[in-house]
Amino acid sequence: MTANNSKGDLIARAVTLGLDTPTFDAEASGPPHNRSFHAVVRIGHQVLGQGEGRTKREAERAAAEQALQALQEPSASAPSETSPSPAATWPIYAPVLAQSVEAALEFAEEDDTLADVQVAAARFYRDLLSDLGHSPE
Repeated sequence: MTANNSKGDLIARAVTLGLDTPTFDAEASGPPHNRSFHAVVRIGHQVLGQGEGRTKREAERAAAEQALQALQEPSASAPSETSPSPAATWPIYAPVLAQSVEAALEFAEEDDTLADVQVAAARFYRDLLSDLGHSPE
């Protein structure tokens, strides 16, 4: 996982764990010439990370990095309704995941939300890996 794409890494990790898609909320504060941002990342209703930065992107990246740490800790309590046991994670194959996202975008209806597309991509990814004989680790 890379620090440069923490948001993408977090989304991929959530997909492999069978969790809901992470959502980011960011708020700006301070005068226009000296803005600072505070971001919060949630899966479901649970806050998994928070971050600060001089830009919205920096704050969201910091929040995603904190959320990734929370998901990797053995005692971390991911959202209980949707969290499978740590032994039930899907392997990450970046090219397959990328193709799943492209397929989800291609089949998306005009009024589908980003969350709808992400759910479809996760479903495509799991189905494709299952068809190839892969199962959760």
